[in-house]
Amino acid sequence: MEQINDSKNIAEVKIPRLRLINVWRHFKTITQHKVKVCQHCFKMGLYYQGLTHDLSKYSFTEFWVGCRFYQGTRSPNAKEREIYGLSKAWLHHKGRNKHHFEYWIDFSCRASDKPYGILPCKMPDRYIAEMVADRVAACKIYMGEKYTSSSPLEYYLASKKKGVPMHPYTQEMLEKFLYMLADEGEEKTFSYIKNVFLKNTDIKGENYDKRNKK
Repeated sequence: MEQINDSKNIAEVKIPRLRLINVWRHFKTITQHKVKVCQHCFKMGLYYQGLTHDLSKYSFTEFWVGCRFYQGTRSPNAKEREIYGLSKAWLHHKGRNKHHFEYWIDFSCRASDKPYGILPCKMPDRYIAEMVADRVAACKIYMGEKYTSSSPLEYYLASKKKGVPMHPYTQEMLEKFLYMLADEGEEKTFSYIKNVFLKNTDIKGENYDKRNKK
């Protein structure tokens, strides 16, 4: 038994044993997810990002945590966080994968009006596109046959209620594509991202200011 600190109380929890079957299950889950993201990214013309997506999940720091806390219906990081109060695997992951908006959160006492100087930075467009591919693939993997084109939007809106430290441009684009996905489907959304969104900017997203001036 191990004690954990909670904001409300101190609880005793049982740390799950590492089961060999979950090593295979976790490997299968993250690989299926990676393949789906790769397929989505290819449809957007993001070939390198598709091939290199989430490679850190196969590192020792992330992989063995995923095996130990494997559940099959949600990220193992959520279970690790419930037990320890944080997820070291997630902290490792978000610091190495630019398609997560959390990667782009900086700290500045002067430049931010957010609590404790949290400074959400604007994501480059190509990583916003990969983030959309990632969210769609994750919903497909965890929801299975229950998945619909509205699922990524519904998941996002549920988390938005709690407050999301995301740059306004990043949030605007993400919501635009999730609503488009829900209303018009995957093929049209990915085609729009490839042929309109990514064609109107460079990889640094420098045309964002130009868009605002129109």
